Amino acid sequence: MNGIEYLLDTNIIIGVIKGNEQAVSLVKGIGLSSCAFSVITRMELLGFSGITEHEERTFKVLLSKMTGLSLNVDIEDATIQLRKQKRIKLPDAIIAATAITYNLELLTLDKDLSSKL
Repeated sequence: MNGIEYLLDTNIIIGVIKGNEQAVSLVKGIGLSSCAFSVITRMELLGFSGITEHEERTFKVLLSKMTGLSLNVDIEDATIQLRKQKRIKLPDAIIAATAITYNLELLTLDKDLSSKL
């Protein structure tokens, strides 16, 4: 997919912004142009009720350097299959299904999610 290799989970983006060592080490050496994010991640980041104006600007700048991936029927179908086969929350299933659909490596700090894929 045009040089995109990774899908960043919401917790990775938050972790990078907050300086979480594990998140930073996962993305170290990866250019943001090779990363994508799900529309769900954008909604989770920018829709947080306690978000400050500074955090919102920071997230928007970071997201602007990556490719946003919207929902489509293939992602919906993959989400349905994941939810049928595994106990995954809907937002996590959509993010995982997006990675699967586009054949991207999902970078996440959620050990429970990564163990189910």
